[in-house]
Amino acid sequence: MPRIASLIFVCLIASMVAAALVAPPQRNTDGSPAAEATLESNALADESSADAPTHPKPPTFAVTVRRPDGPPRIELAGSDPQGRSGTVACSTCHSVRPPDLQNRTAATLNEFHQGMQFNHGTIACYSCHNPDDADSLRLADGTRVDYSDVMTLCSQCHGPQATSFAHGAHGGMNGFWDLSRGPQTKNNCIDCHDPHAPSFPKMIVGFKPKDRFNAPHPEPEPH
Repeated sequence: MPRIASLIFVCLIASMVAAALVAPPQRNTDGSPAAEATLESNALADESSADAPTHPKPPTFAVTVRRPDGPPRIELAGSDPQGRSGTVACSTCHSVRPPDLQNRTAATLNEFHQGMQFNHGTIACYSCHNPDDADSLRLADGTRVDYSDVMTLCSQCHGPQATSFAHGAHGGMNGFWDLSRGPQTKNNCIDCHDPHAPSFPKMIVGFKPKDRFNAPHPEPEPH
């Protein structure tokens, strides 16, 4: 029995030595064959990704909102000997007289702007016009606003309409909905609304959108 146990022990030692000689050397990652293979595979992956075709992002075209050129000018009723009619700026008259902050309706305008239609809630003239600068507007807090930025003035009270306008649900536009295909030009508030009487009258739509259901169909030919 002792001889058999010694023989088994010798065989185990011999098999362990043989396995150690046959197995590939295992090294740490610093300079080891396994680490070198990993680096080589990563380099090949980087080269393949660099060679892959890139798809450039389509250009995004601009959205332009129409703006008035500047302060309005008033056409004079008379004309010169050559038949030409002149125009004057608002400040031509309003700068030489104190503002009447009580004017709220067209009926109280006893010197200028007679006959002007005014129906914009209960606000006064100088709720929007700037009493200190007749060629500009003003916000509710008194901040000066240029006529070209009139939409800023409209938006302070007409918030829901301004939000709908920003999302394209209010106000007309020309151009492309898909800005990757072309630019878009949107209307200004005063392109559609009279600032002094902004409400539209009640209307009945007299046309329908043209589509394949209501488009006229040709009469069938007789057989």
